[in-house]
Amino acid sequence: MTQAPVRSRTVRRQHDREIVALAVPAFGALVAEPLFVMADSAIVGHLGTAQLAGLGVASALLTTAVSVFIFLAYATTAAVARRVGAGDLPSAIRQGMDGIWLALLLGAAVIAVVLPTAPFLVDLFGASTTAAPYATTYLRISALGIPAMLVVLASTGVLRGLQDTRTPLYVAIAGFLANAALNAGLVYGAGLGIAGSAWGTVIAQCGMAAAYLVVVVRGARRHGASLRPDAAGIRASAQAGVPLLVRTLSLRAILMIATAVAARLGDADIAAHQIILSLWSLLAFALDAIAIAGQAIIGRYLGAGDSRGAREVCHRMVEWGIAVGIGLGLLVVLARPAFLPLFTGDAAVKDAALPALIIVAVSQPICGVVFVLDGVLMGAGDGPYLAWAMLITLAVFTPVALLVPVLGGGLTAVWVAMTLMMTVRMLTLWLRTRSGRWVVTGATR
Repeated sequence: MTQAPVRSRTVRRQHDREIVALAVPAFGALVAEPLFVMADSAIVGHLGTAQLAGLGVASALLTTAVSVFIFLAYATTAAVARRVGAGDLPSAIRQGMDGIWLALLLGAAVIAVVLPTAPFLVDLFGASTTAAPYATTYLRISALGIPAMLVVLASTGVLRGLQDTRTPLYVAIAGFLANAALNAGLVYGAGLGIAGSAWGTVIAQCGMAAAYLVVVVRGARRHGASLRPDAAGIRASAQAGVPLLVRTLSLRAILMIATAVAARLGDADIAAHQIILSLWSLLAFALDAIAIAGQAIIGRYLGAGDSRGAREVCHRMVEWGIAVGIGLGLLVVLARPAFLPLFTGDAAVKDAALPALIIVAVSQPICGVVFVLDGVLMGAGDGPYLAWAMLITLAVFTPVALLVPVLGGGLTAVWVAMTLMMTVRMLTLWLRTRSGRWVVTGATR
């Protein structure tokens, strides 16, 4: 009579240990990434307003270019984890190398596009005449580091698939420290100005990529996996990434529409929106860490042919997502009085932000479920469904958001629309996981 509950508690504890072991280091690595931009901003900001504005435009362009290719991490994690679960480590590392070669090819293509078009891209993002030269300089130099950035994404996916999130954390910390030191030395010590900041970032990113490659190459040699580019494998990695690219672009479109709508509401609303969006993104790191654990664990269970284990860990991670979401929501409510003064002393901006922050707080449990189920389906290699689900979400969100300036409600209505968007995502993901169609076992999907 008591064996089932005892087993259930034992399984839950096992899953909890796995989730924590992967999610905590993943969270640290995720938080380290935006610190790169913060360090650059802090150092360049003392050069002048025009230089800082130029950095802002160039960083936005670079962030967009790199985030589009986040599938290099997601798709690689799922593919490698499946092969780890199947007990085929040489094939797992070989799959990871295909993702790394794809990253290098995509990085070279991005450089070929960005270098000649940098002035046009800077102008497209609305840089002022004084900031544009600095933005162009930073963008052209930093673009040289894009292949390294993409290799970092793909290599991170390899290690996550191998159930290792500690190494990415160590590399991210080392990269941040190197970036800060190089930026300070080149900007002021060498007198290179904003160009020194760009070169510092490029060198740091190349160092991170080199560290990852050392780890992956050692693993390949230890298990006898080939390091040579394989056309069929690279093509398969690209095909697996296309649906996730569609998903990412759809999500980017949603965020851009929300920002455009907020901008039409007035200066106070767009300023408040940027503050809230920065907080929303920070909260997303905590939830995304659980999703990353889900990608790695689910892929491993399915690769091992353990469909029951995959379902059990999925259920447990949803519980984690809800619990963390509730905790983050309460934290937002309690921290509101201290949070807003860090960004603004404008009463109008605070008045616009306060009710919208309540909406953000209430929506966090929904966000928790969305991030977890997103990670589960990514780990299962269910990319095509994720792409269609996000396109449906975009189709629902767009008309609702565009009606906000017409119907009124201000920034609060914008974030109600954002909550609706997350609710639609939750429903589409829940229906898929409930159907069980994502549970496809084996070394490949």
